[in-house]
Amino acid sequence: MEKIIVPVDFSEHSEHALQTAAKLAKKYQAELLVLHMLEMPEMVLTSTGKKQNEKAGFLLRLTEQKFAKLLDVGFLIGLKVTPIIKHFKMFSEVNDVAKENGADLIVMGTQGASGFKEMFVGSNTERVIRYAEIPVLAVKKKVMDVSFEVVAFACDFSEACIPAYLKAVKLFEKMNSKMYLVYVNLPNDKFKSSVEMEKQVAEFLMKACGNLQPMKNVHYTSDYSVEAGVLSFSNKIGADLIALPTHGKKGLAHFFEGSVGEDVANHATLPVMTFKI
Repeated sequence: MEKIIVPVDFSEHSEHALQTAAKLAKKYQAELLVLHMLEMPEMVLTSTGKKQNEKAGFLLRLTEQKFAKLLDVGFLIGLKVTPIIKHFKMFSEVNDVAKENGADLIVMGTQGASGFKEMFVGSNTERVIRYAEIPVLAVKKKVMDVSFEVVAFACDFSEACIPAYLKAVKLFEKMNSKMYLVYVNLPNDKFKSSVEMEKQVAEFLMKACGNLQPMKNVHYTSDYSVEAGVLSFSNKIGADLIALPTHGKKGLAHFFEGSVGEDVANHATLPVMTFKI
């Protein structure tokens, strides 16, 4: 992990993200790219009038002052920090910045008390996740330890999830994390027998990595919803992080045969990391 992007809006949530990213940067000796999307009215961006140019200059100077204050904190001492200001157009630009700079991870803050649903539905973080080609780590409070020793990767073991799974395996191996895979068996028409689940997992692993060795880390749990099953399993194993696949521009994956990923993270207090399919 060499470069980490942290989009900030100078809110408390983005400060949590910056602190988390700083801990990761210190742990892996990575560079921090602190990104602010400066939202300017279209008329300011397109107009050539003197007053409009003065207004644009004022907004830019104000942002630079806020940036300087944000970055003047003790937990950034000793780190290589590169501030980046981009004029707001689309949140796909965060992915563009990531590609231009060869970033490995995006760290973002999100709403706190009401859960992660705001993050995934209509928020800036959700928009970034839709376009991001690299993993996105979303946090809604201060993360005290970024070792992420125990990770719960929620997946339905469909072929579509193989790219996300392989990305997760590669990253968590580098982080020396123990990754457990979990399948939530649901009642009624979504129910699968033990034989059916094991067969699906075996086919998935053979296609993904050519062997069945990871089966020892696969767990099955039964619950009334995917959200309840994943959160219960994460608590059971003492997970530090929940990982999820995402369909990119289509939003979070409708994995587990119809359940939406944001339902899984709706009440999560743990950090959530997404991997694009």
